[in-house]
Amino acid sequence: MPTGPCLTLPQNHQQFSLLRHHLLGKTFLTILMSKTKAHLSLCNSQKPWQSQNDYLRQWLPRQESYLHHLLDREAPPEDRRCFICDQDGVYKCQDCLGEPLYCTGCCRSHHCSNPFHWISQWNGQFFERSCLAHVGLILHLGHDGKQCPALTDRCNLFEEDEPEDQLEPEDLPFVSGPEFQPKENTMVIVDKSGVHRLEVRCCDCPNAMSPDIQLFRHGFFPASFNRPKTVFTFGVLNDFLLDNLECGTSAMNYYSKLRRMTSSMFPHLVPDRYRELMRVARQWRQLKIMKWHGFGHRSDTPSTGELALFCPACPQPGINVLLSGDESLDDWKFTRSFVMDGNFKAEHLHPIKPFDEVWLSDGLGFMVGKDRYKMHLEEAADTVEKSSCNNHRAVNQANASRHKLESTGIGGVACARHGCFVPHSMVDFQKGERQMNMDYALCEASQHNMEGITRAVTFYDINCQYNKHLRVRVDQSRFLEMAPELTIIPGIGLWHVHGHQDSCYVRYASNFIEGIGRIDGEIMETLWARLNLISPAARGMSSPHRKECLDYQMNDSNFCKMIRMKRTLCRKYKLARNGIAESGKAFDRLDEAAPAHSKMEWLARERIAQSSRLNDPAAMDEYEINIKKAPSKKEIELRLLEESNARNAAPSRRSVATWISTGLAIEEAQIALLIEVRRAGRRCTETQRLDIARQRDRLQGQIDGFTRSALTHLGEGFDADDEPDDLNIDILDDLDDDPAEFTETSDTWTNSPELTVIPLPSNLGVDRCRRCMAEDLIPLEMSLREGQANDALHNLRIHLCNKAILFRTTVRQAKSQALKTRAWSQVTSVQQAVSLHASIYTKTRKQMMKLEPGQEQLQKYKPLLREQLKISTAVGDPNARGQRNESLAWFWSVEVDLGGPDQSWNEEFYRVHWLRAKALRDRWREELILVKLEMDWTHNFFLWKATQWGDRMQESLDKRLPGHACYSGRQSQMYSLLAQDAQAAFQDVQNVLIEAGDE
Repeated sequence: MPTGPCLTLPQNHQQFSLLRHHLLGKTFLTILMSKTKAHLSLCNSQKPWQSQNDYLRQWLPRQESYLHHLLDREAPPEDRRCFICDQDGVYKCQDCLGEPLYCTGCCRSHHCSNPFHWISQWNGQFFERSCLAHVGLILHLGHDGKQCPALTDRCNLFEEDEPEDQLEPEDLPFVSGPEFQPKENTMVIVDKSGVHRLEVRCCDCPNAMSPDIQLFRHGFFPASFNRPKTVFTFGVLNDFLLDNLECGTSAMNYYSKLRRMTSSMFPHLVPDRYRELMRVARQWRQLKIMKWHGFGHRSDTPSTGELALFCPACPQPGINVLLSGDESLDDWKFTRSFVMDGNFKAEHLHPIKPFDEVWLSDGLGFMVGKDRYKMHLEEAADTVEKSSCNNHRAVNQANASRHKLESTGIGGVACARHGCFVPHSMVDFQKGERQMNMDYALCEASQHNMEGITRAVTFYDINCQYNKHLRVRVDQSRFLEMAPELTIIPGIGLWHVHGHQDSCYVRYASNFIEGIGRIDGEIMETLWARLNLISPAARGMSSPHRKECLDYQMNDSNFCKMIRMKRTLCRKYKLARNGIAESGKAFDRLDEAAPAHSKMEWLARERIAQSSRLNDPAAMDEYEINIKKAPSKKEIELRLLEESNARNAAPSRRSVATWISTGLAIEEAQIALLIEVRRAGRRCTETQRLDIARQRDRLQGQIDGFTRSALTHLGEGFDADDEPDDLNIDILDDLDDDPAEFTETSDTWTNSPELTVIPLPSNLGVDRCRRCMAEDLIPLEMSLREGQANDALHNLRIHLCNKAILFRTTVRQAKSQALKTRAWSQVTSVQQAVSLHASIYTKTRKQMMKLEPGQEQLQKYKPLLREQLKISTAVGDPNARGQRNESLAWFWSVEVDLGGPDQSWNEEFYRVHWLRAKALRDRWREELILVKLEMDWTHNFFLWKATQWGDRMQESLDKRLPGHACYSGRQSQMYSLLAQDAQAAFQDVQNVLIEAGDE
């Protein structure tokens, strides 16, 4: 028999949460958890979880039965009686529940409130498609659906305001049926169930409203306003807009679907109202946006950006945060974070009639107003700065050709922490992503609810170039405005920063920017994915229509972010708590082993670097290893290209340095893939095989392109079809593996791209290069090979020092088995990097030997031995006893200057590890503080919106506008519920994590 207190098991999550919060003793909680687990285990044994395939297997034996029952629905019941009056039933409604039968009178009367159901008529053999117009259904507007007593013959009301559809003779059917015999004086009504023709009669009383308003008040949007012949139900307009948002459905595809729903056999005979749908959808979209933002309750017209929703969690003075002016010490807490990016899929063709366009919301949403933006572009200087970094996408796109495009894409600004588009900050590109475009977007974003905020961080993939002269460009322009007290701190997203020079990482990566918490700076890429759903359909729209669609999509994106902000911040809070714990442990391990006097010096140098970063980004190099490196492959390639341009080289030699550098990169990819194949072995998983197959596919494409280019650079003497020798390199994989065995294992993968020898001069040989008149390529490859060897040795030194520090801190101090496992996992990862760069160097030196190197190169680049890659005590702890006779391997001193004779590799690496670990810990601490503030700001934002709509409700009641008051009340309740839900969730997640920490 079990002992202990008897507890009633919780029946749901809410009861469990309440018990958890109110139980005080750990014993009770332990007993409850054990009983609950036993209860859940019993339930799972009785009702095991089933996959979707399990359900399919269960359905297969039932398939035939389902099919027969589906066919049985085609026949009427045996008595074929009207289910209302019990008379002869001849009509079946496919949209009424159970598909009941009706007589003609009951079918007409029963569908007065459901006029858009589809019916079928029994013809003695089967049910034939029909429509409610054939049972005499008439829609009466006014008088509770009854006929107007003053009704006169208003048939001409619905004539000659819209053109009739013109059908070609071959499109007309040679058979007749009720489906294609619309009655006279009917109106085309487009509903989400299809396209209907019904007779509509308006109220003709003396004080009656105009026909278009009568239709509108009954839920019909007229396509014209004097004598409308076509209307769209509010339901179909809402359905189309939602389809367009979620699925990217174009108006043409949506209306094609409606025509097929109306007639699957002759959809081309259904009235074509595609153009009317596009126009009415624009009008409906505009009405809904103005309604959402309260302009039905205001007498003024919207101004710049007022038809756009912004982020509830970003600080907005006067809305969700009150700034007293004394926040100078804590101004980092109120930092506005921006991410900037361009999207080249949202292009736009030149409009056919730009002089005849109608703008409904120019500059009122997210896209900027056209006139002022156009004047800015005409005045701004079109300067293209050469980037000192690698080839950046945005810099290269700056000279993109216009072709036949009015806009080559769009760019703009979003909040970097939550991914909400900033109102009135999206611009069109004319010739690619130029600085003048992004300047305007950033300046507009910096003015949106920023009163009192003095600090902003911008993430942009080319910020190392873009931010250099930003203030100068702003001050020189009449159309760019940015508060002079606003400090702009430049950053680069963590993904893009790795494509820059090595120094850009510590100068612009978010890990080293104080006061911003944890931001990856790449959230804009996820926002473009949803926007690209409508980009193909918007490409050929008129300029106003396209911008309205983009505004609507961005507004919906922000709305979805808003209603999910509770979940987002709760997730961020959990990550921040875990991040603080993990980063704190990692830093403490390094901090305990660091000398006190060194830490004081490192902190002082860190302070200087952080305080100087705005004026001198190079000050952040304090976070880098202070090593004067030998020239890298990139630096040598750049020098060779500049020399080639300076002497006006022939076209076949103009880009030859880049071609050779590409070949060297392909060889490195081959080595990396070979190592991965070796580690995977013959019994690899399906996921591993798929990953290797994808890598081989990419690598083969690179090799094919490289080989085609070889014909240009190697001359007519080169034959791309020649069979070179098999690739034969020494792979220095795990230190206890045999390289020969590795090569044998790799040779089993026949015809694989990682075994292909590419046509580099070193592979062709010096003699053959001379025969091809390509002898001048030999010194070029030798220079680039030296840079490749320098890079490999530099990376090798870095990873060996990382391994030494891991042994000195993490491995030695790990006490529990879990910590030991994690430590050895880190060591294994570093060891794999050591193997990769050692293999690259070995391959590089082997190729250099084929190029007839000089004596100086032979002396400098020596063979790499396996025993030299082991961690010696001279690297691991240079101050340990017995180091007098311990020497480092030759590659530790290849053109290396540590800045002083007393410094060692280990000390320098330890300093950088310590500073970076501290920066990571500090960012996580800031993240927790910011997330707590954002929880408060989100709650305040919802309360502010609820109060705003509550005030509008009271004003509407005072003005005797009941409809306005009802809508205001509904909106106020929505934001009140969002506020209550967010506050409860925020309190719950904090309490749960606090209790978990206490336990």
